[in-house]
Amino acid sequence: MTADTPSRADLAPGRFVDSDHPAVIAFARAHAGAGDTRAQAVALYDAVRDEVRYDPYRVDLSEAGLKASRALALGYGFCITKAALLAAVSRAAGIPARLGFADVKNHLTSARLRAIMQTDVFVFHGYTEMFLDGRWVKATPAFNRSLCEKAGILPLTFDGREDSIFHPFDASGRRHMEYVRARGTFSDVPRDEILAAFAEAYPTSAAWNQAEGNFEAEAHAG
Repeated sequence: MTADTPSRADLAPGRFVDSDHPAVIAFARAHAGAGDTRAQAVALYDAVRDEVRYDPYRVDLSEAGLKASRALALGYGFCITKAALLAAVSRAAGIPARLGFADVKNHLTSARLRAIMQTDVFVFHGYTEMFLDGRWVKATPAFNRSLCEKAGILPLTFDGREDSIFHPFDASGRRHMEYVRARGTFSDVPRDEILAAFAEAYPTSAAWNQAEGNFEAEAHAG
């Protein structure tokens, strides 16, 4: 956890972390509850994790596609848009939030997604950091609980005190997620940097963006 304090941008609406969008504000009000700040952060994490389904097949890197409000409207997103949404609803509830990024190696990604990407490394994996009790705490809302249950992986939980990041092993002891490179923290989605990294890492990125499938249906313990 880093000790630096929030900037104004960590509480303000962003181009992609559009915390001033009416639907984002309504979602924050509906799910934050009336507890203390940490309890509200945990409630918002749970809501974003489970009410917006993880879908790596429909990745829209356009300006509209990367907005937090877009993931909320669609009911699905991938790690970057779900992290942006958690940051947006946190800011809407008055909790400073920013985005963190890292490259991760998913040892249990689906065979179809690996074939499309031609790698099991996900560049610019996105997570959220919230400023709670005087420090930044990491929260990773990417995988919804139903997906984890079908895939046999441990669902991430968040208590507002400790970092919530991907598990290195699944429920059966198989290698799962490995962090291979830190990309830093940002107050908003660094779209230009992400586009450049995706173009370099994924030679079939156009096909990936247009791919259709049900990742949750493909995921299974086996």
